[in-house]
Amino acid sequence: MKKIAIIGDRFMLPSVFRDKIVDACGEDLDIRMLEQPWPDEPMEHGYAVEGMAGLKEYMGSAEEIVSFVDDAEILVTQLAPLSSGMFAQLPNLKCVAVSRGGPVNIDMQAARAAGVRVVNTPGRNASAVAEFTLGAILAETRLIRMGHESLRAGEWRGDLYRADRTGRELSEMTVGVIGYGNIGTKVVRLLRAFGTKVIVHDPYVQLSVDDLNGGVEQVSFDDLLSRADIVTLHPRVTEETKGMMNADSFARMKKGAIFVNTARGPLCDYDALYEALVSGQLSAAMLETFAVEPVPVDWPLLQLPNVTLTPHIAGASVRTVTYAAEMAAEEVRRYIAGLPPVNPC
Repeated sequence: MKKIAIIGDRFMLPSVFRDKIVDACGEDLDIRMLEQPWPDEPMEHGYAVEGMAGLKEYMGSAEEIVSFVDDAEILVTQLAPLSSGMFAQLPNLKCVAVSRGGPVNIDMQAARAAGVRVVNTPGRNASAVAEFTLGAILAETRLIRMGHESLRAGEWRGDLYRADRTGRELSEMTVGVIGYGNIGTKVVRLLRAFGTKVIVHDPYVQLSVDDLNGGVEQVSFDDLLSRADIVTLHPRVTEETKGMMNADSFARMKKGAIFVNTARGPLCDYDALYEALVSGQLSAAMLETFAVEPVPVDWPLLQLPNVTLTPHIAGASVRTVTYAAEMAAEEVRRYIAGLPPVNPC
């Protein structure tokens, strides 16, 4: 009987993991479950805790996790950390399924040295983030945020119906999508349904035949910035993409353009974005992720009237939970059956 430790939280519920694993593998399993308090309590980063160097976005102490996993052969989790020292204390552990796009809470070098299979769930929240991105774009282009805030302040903005102030439809705009991965491709598909002119920058992939036939263009970074009425970010954070949206990038965008970041905070220089918004180079921005989370209460961007901000919730949906659990359960089934993983890290 395989021993499986499930460490979930208040988003990725342990019970959902368990139910999907039982559906995929049957009931002849020894399953133990632990629920962590995220998101009601914040995650940690390895640089702040001795022995956890290199790990980020995790929850739980080494002692707590090692004690709970104990002799389990399989660990399924979203946030539990596994450092080099922890692997040394878990000789029975052979498979770890991490229900997120990247195993940033796992020391992958130590996992390889210990012979532990690590798998993840790429694309688990792609549909959720893509839908959220369309909502973010519409909130700015159709003045939804502006109308809402003025009404909350007791002001009826009838002037927003004036031709020189009212919003624009996506069918008359060009949207630049940076990053054509799991999320970017879905954003493109949704934008096309609005009749939007879509241009894409991603030097490492080719557009699908369907997108090419639908009029989507693959362009250079500079071309995208100069042509797009809206720029929306969807790449991974790498050394190449860190800070790609900086003072120079914002200066090259069309005057009055809109900037949307539902990807990751380190992609953007937020001080430069603040200046671009204050100067009028950009008309508005929608920000969902930040370099430091939670953001400081005195953060300058919180004070600007032409910015919409949300607390990193684009990927949060019920379907994200069930889909990620299904992907993790399939990886567990394949491990038990002696099959190769679908998404090895």
